[in-house]
Amino acid sequence: MLNDRQMMRYSRHLLLEKVGEKGQLALQSAKVLVIGVGGLGSPVALYLAAAGVGELHLADGDSVELSNLQRQIIFSEHDVDELKVDAAERRLQELNDDIEIRVHPQHIDVQNCVDLIADMDVVLDCTDNFKTRHMINAACREQEVPLVSGAAIRLEGQLAVFDFRQPESPCYGCLYPAGSKEPQLNCANSGVLGPVLGVIASLQALSALKLLMGLPVETAKIKLFDGLSGDWQTFGIAKSSACDCASG
Repeated sequence: MLNDRQMMRYSRHLLLEKVGEKGQLALQSAKVLVIGVGGLGSPVALYLAAAGVGELHLADGDSVELSNLQRQIIFSEHDVDELKVDAAERRLQELNDDIEIRVHPQHIDVQNCVDLIADMDVVLDCTDNFKTRHMINAACREQEVPLVSGAAIRLEGQLAVFDFRQPESPCYGCLYPAGSKEPQLNCANSGVLGPVLGVIASLQALSALKLLMGLPVETAKIKLFDGLSGDWQTFGIAKSSACDCASG
């Protein structure tokens, strides 16, 4: 049961027929991992913490740089040179001391990926390179943990949700084969407009909350956002016979 303070804090959730106390309690008992506390992970973490996700894990091995502040809205100038997860933890606890924040000041690799994802209810991939995304995808697929993947560069963004609790779910490798050449474009050399990241991150957070509360979520699709026109395109993702998930 929610206590009086929680009833007040989450009152706008409780008014929603599709959330209510049952949905809020589901969030309160959830364990969520955000990998990458950057342009996507910053707003994602803020929304999940504000929503009352009970145990929020943050994984990132980087420190805050001045150039991050244009888009990584969880940080301030006072956080420059501090580990991102430590600065984010402090900010999130200030936002909601009702939840537990666990930090993992490390980059994702083959050794730690599976351990980090174990026992999670949802994983949000907020990283910025193919190699890491494929590692996260493989670990989530292996452990049947839903994966919410986002990316953004310049004025373009994309979102995909894979629910690996469903045996026939495609995976990130079906969309971008693991053997394909990684693009050389990234935020550091191509730039990105901050609010584009905010758009994708907000939808990542929304997708995660809906998964946790058992609400309908569009999966096995990629949504492409054009920040210049404001238009969206949606394409289905089929399970690829060339992907190793097809034999799983």
